[in-house]
Amino acid sequence: MGVVSAVGNDLPTFWRSLKEGRCGIRPITIFDTSAYRSHNGGEVDGLSPESHFTLRDLRRLSRCDQFGIIAAREAMNSSRLDQGEIDRERFGIILGADSGGIFSVEKYFRAIYTHASKRPSPSLLLSFSLAATTDHIAQEFDLLGPRTTTATVCSSSSAAIAFAYDAITSGAAELMISGGSDSLCEVTYAGFNSLRAIDSEGCRPFDKNRQGLSLGEGAGILILEELAHARARGARIWGEVLGYGICAEAHHLTAPEPSGEGIARSIRLALADAGIAPEEVDYINAHGTATPLNDVVETRGIKKAFGKRAYEIPISAIKSMIGHCLGSAGGIAAVATLLSLHEGIIPPTINYATPDPECDLDYTPHEARKKEISIAISNSFAFGGNNVCLVFSKV
Repeated sequence: MGVVSAVGNDLPTFWRSLKEGRCGIRPITIFDTSAYRSHNGGEVDGLSPESHFTLRDLRRLSRCDQFGIIAAREAMNSSRLDQGEIDRERFGIILGADSGGIFSVEKYFRAIYTHASKRPSPSLLLSFSLAATTDHIAQEFDLLGPRTTTATVCSSSSAAIAFAYDAITSGAAELMISGGSDSLCEVTYAGFNSLRAIDSEGCRPFDKNRQGLSLGEGAGILILEELAHARARGARIWGEVLGYGICAEAHHLTAPEPSGEGIARSIRLALADAGIAPEEVDYINAHGTATPLNDVVETRGIKKAFGKRAYEIPISAIKSMIGHCLGSAGGIAAVATLLSLHEGIIPPTINYATPDPECDLDYTPHEARKKEISIAISNSFAFGGNNVCLVFSKV
């Protein structure tokens, strides 16, 4: 696995920050936010592109591409794959994306319209394609197997992991790179501000006084492999994908269906696909965006899916620390969920001060918690009712 985020640009730093409850949401510096009601976000910090890429590469790679490639390199380096023995035609990639390379395109056109003396390379415009990061990673590692990009906003990279799982279980591939990458950009930031969906005071999932999300950026990349194949070569195995549930609500372009039934259905489908009973789930990595409606509806959906058992399952919302990373949110959440399984530690939900009577489950407030975890689920619920639930197990 590999990760780039507002709280760490490699797996050890990211995981240490989550366990410590470190907040990575800070004033945005990569573009001017003075015109907006909010000025904060989960901006990636401390990453030096020059130490990872040549100047030629930097002229053609967007910020999103850079995040994805860096995380993919970390995943590949830690996978112990023998590059000489990989069947490239059986090694594919499916990534999720949302804003993609829009930030780089904004920089390009801003330079043109302000008649800047130094303009970015026109090759950056190629990053406007949401598939650009997928394509760059496929080229870097010579991947000749199944390749595609999913774009369902907040659930994009969870859907990508589900489809990568399908590619392996169907026999179409032996290895798949999956997850997602996304970067902050002004057009998305402006849009969420205009919707009044951003909390100017920070991200407070499930807190009574929450007012909205904090946007973030980064990448969460995983290498999926058939279990027997991974064991045979002595791979380091973080966990197993047992199954997934995907469903739609067809209710509204931005608001979730208020009863929570769509969310509950995705969880039920995931558990059925995995062959897991509700009583076996030990941890839920929540979508937890901190919008007034979404957190209530997710809570309702969890209750519908688990019944009284919902009150016994620890839940946490890592967006309180890294922000909502849109197209990469599910990939980063999957990485965090697998780390929780592997180490038996549940990261906290920070900024939780005032309980909400409508959000009355165990959200693991303030401090990480040690717990033996055998089965965990990761929730991703997107605009338009694009719901995805992934089920992971300890190996």
